[in-house]
Order: sequence, then C-alpha cells, then structure tokens
Amino acid sequence: MAVKMRLQRHGSKKRPFYFIVVADGRAPRDGKFIAKLGTYNPLTVPATIQLDRQKSLEWLNKGAQPTDTVRRILSFKGVMYLKHLLRGVKLGLFDDATAMAKFQTWHTDHEASITRRNDEHKSKQRAKKVYVPVVKKVEAKAEEAAPEAPAEA
Repeated sequence: MAVKMRLQRHGSKKRPFYFIVVADGRAPRDGKFIAKLGTYNPLTVPATIQLDRQKSLEWLNKGAQPTDTVRRILSFKGVMYLKHLLRGVKLGLFDDATAMAKFQTWHTDHEASITRRNDEHKSKQRAKKVYVPVVKKVEAKAEEAAPEAPAEA
C-alpha cells in the first residue's frame, strides 16, 4: 500500500481551501484519509499554512510520499530541511544539538525573509492606491461659461 501526503480540497466553488492529509494512494482525492497534518489556504496573501511539523516528519520517516505541492509546502515550513539534518545525525556527521541549532538559525532567517517580503508586498499595494484628487465638473463648466473679454484692435 503506497501512502501519500497530499491535499484534500474543501471550500466552495472558486474558493479553495485544503487539508494536508496522509492517505492511501488508491483513495479518492476527497475520500478516506489516515491522518490530517494541517491546512493550506491559497487565497490569502501570503498563503496561510498551518502544519504539524512533528507529525509530518514522522510520516516522512515512515515512508509517506508527498505530492509535488505538498513537498513545496513541507520545504517552505522547514520539514524537509529538518529531515535532512536528522539524517546527518543518524549518519554521525554531527550531533542532535548541532542539528537543532542549525534548524533554529534557518528558521529565524526564514521568518525574517517572510516578514520582509510581506512588508514589501504591503508597500507595493499601498503605492498602487495613490490618491488622485478629482477635479469637480462644476468648476470646469463655470470656466467654460465665463465670457471672454473682447480683444481690442
């Protein structure tokens, strides 16, 4: 039985909302699943991802295969990097404390870059909403209706 980590669609038409689940590869997309790992909402800017990092790591170590989208989500949340570091611990390249220190360093840098990108996005959105004063049509019509002084010859 092939176990997959994949998205399960919820939400109404044109308003997707996904659960990140572990399911049998033969089960239908929105059908029976083994475990729910988190949620993914692509409609918010930036996309909202809530994920149980520990459960996801356990399922990856058990051999569950993530789909492409779920792999990107896991990579974004640091689960794939944590798996990589723990494999290095298992091989004896470094100890557990060093692995966790590396992960914490990556995590703080990653959170800072996300915050920076969000701030840039918000400033671009504010720049698009430049206030342009509207000239009243009444003033324009008053200028047209005013008689001009005749030119003396």
